[in-house]
Amino acid sequence: MHGGRRAGAGRKPANGVKAGMPHVTRPRLSRHDPVHVTIRVGRDIERLRKRRAYQCVSWALLRVQPREDFRIVHVSIQANHVHLLVEASDERALSCGVRAFEISFARRHNRACGRKGRVFADRYHASAIKTPRQARNAFAYVLNNWRKHREDAGVRWRVDPYSSAVSFDGWKHHARPFAWPPGYEALPVKFPTLWLLTDGWRRHGLIDLRERPGPREI
Repeated sequence: MHGGRRAGAGRKPANGVKAGMPHVTRPRLSRHDPVHVTIRVGRDIERLRKRRAYQCVSWALLRVQPREDFRIVHVSIQANHVHLLVEASDERALSCGVRAFEISFARRHNRACGRKGRVFADRYHASAIKTPRQARNAFAYVLNNWRKHREDAGVRWRVDPYSSAVSFDGWKHHARPFAWPPGYEALPVKFPTLWLLTDGWRRHGLIDLRERPGPREI
């Protein structure tokens, strides 16, 4: 006779990766709340902080730009995951927008690498941003995430070149444009429209270029 819960039952994670995003019902999302999204690739995917993956992320950003219910306003690319700061009209728009980004990236990345199969390891993680302090912390976490992972060691750039940090206007003591290598193309993000991401976060101070984020707030 079968029935009841069994240890080890259920769908197994893809690519042999231990599931990192719990399968729980996502909370309802207000159109006034920005969202911090993290998406992680499988262990068999090459390091993302390379030109090839950067170009695939840029392409995926362009593919979702026409959407009116979903806006990616900032992004950072780490070794095996991508952080997004997003504005979405509701939870369905968020889900559809993130999925469109993932599909576009995966198709182009697989084509560039000559591979097939899944690229992303599990469900994305999403945290709604509801206060100015949370918004300020989200900016610092996403745009300075390379410092958290020590990707800034021995690098002369003042901001992360694998992010949209060059498009951010909230850096402390930043009076001149950043100097980039010839041919550098910034990631095509959209301007934020929600109060928390335009003005509200500034109540808690601008962000230092050298600020190293702590653990992510969930």
